[in-house]
Amino acid sequence: MIKPWLLRLSFLALFFSHSSAFAQGDFAYLSLEPEIVTNYAGNSARNLGYVRVNIELMLHDIGQLEIAEHHLPLIRATTIEIFGRQPQDKVKSLTGREDIRLTIRKALQDLMQQETGSEIVKDVIFTKYLYQG
Repeated sequence: MIKPWLLRLSFLALFFSHSSAFAQGDFAYLSLEPEIVTNYAGNSARNLGYVRVNIELMLHDIGQLEIAEHHLPLIRATTIEIFGRQPQDKVKSLTGREDIRLTIRKALQDLMQQETGSEIVKDVIFTKYLYQG
């Protein structure tokens, strides 16, 4: 049986090793609040589905946080537009969801490069992903 103090010591060592790694990195996270709720193309023109997604943007540099916040309306509009073009099969599958995430990441990187001269967005993370349709 593992001693309780040994578990605490292991947890503390793990915690401090991760927190120092976080402190060394200079990336930042930006949440697209409120969550995105939008339609996507259903199987027919009469049958639309909807998707509800929480998105976190991982930024290359914490110093770019203010710039990204300034461009949030453009970022949200681009994300909503991309979801609106997706077919139902893609929205509902795991591989399709990953394709959508990568498409959004690439579009936001290109958009930020065009607007600011820097990619800014390192990654896009879906923290909630619900669909109906």
